Amino acid sequence: MKRLLLATLLAFSSSTWALDPGGAQRLADLQQRWAQIQYQTPKEQRSEAFEKLAGDAATFVRQYPGAAEPLIWNGIVNSSWAGATGGLGALSKVKAARASLEQAIALDAGALQGSAYTSLGTLYDQVPGWPIGFGDSDKAETLLRQALQINPNGIDSNYFWADHLVRRKRYDEARVALNKALQAPPRPGRELADQGRRSDIAALLKTLEDKQD
Repeated sequence: MKRLLLATLLAFSSSTWALDPGGAQRLADLQQRWAQIQYQTPKEQRSEAFEKLAGDAATFVRQYPGAAEPLIWNGIVNSSWAGATGGLGALSKVKAARASLEQAIALDAGALQGSAYTSLGTLYDQVPGWPIGFGDSDKAETLLRQALQINPNGIDSNYFWADHLVRRKRYDEARVALNKALQAPPRPGRELADQGRRSDIAALLKTLEDKQD
């Protein structure tokens, strides 16, 4: 549970439902605060910080009913809060994240370059399976493949696909996906998130080296 969605920062792009300028700024602020908590806040302080951010994300959802983007980031923040909290107390948070991401997909599956599929697939990959949780590696693979269909060159879609492949001991495929993630174009305004994700990629590449020695 500790590794629960250690991040799902996903690229900011337009969707069928366009946020107004105020909503777009709210989204950018939420993304930036998420990256600061995930990558710059000491581990022992992250749970409290994500709890506050989750409250702001829920408010964002209420202010923009019918928009997929706030729902996606509500799911991401709750997933990250669960990861920072750990233990059985995280289960209610990951269930809330799943519901939010499923609602976002129903509204606009392509929002934020398919980020909901990446986030939801990662949840299914990292949450424990029955009888504790809803984790399901096969369902995770289906969702992560859908994310790649929408965003084949994204840093996050390829990173989390690689993480899934490592879990399934498909190491050669995972290395290809990680190298592709490293080639992803930078995301304007997401510099901290990109830097953090590249550190995640480097760590997973090191894990691959250790497994293949």
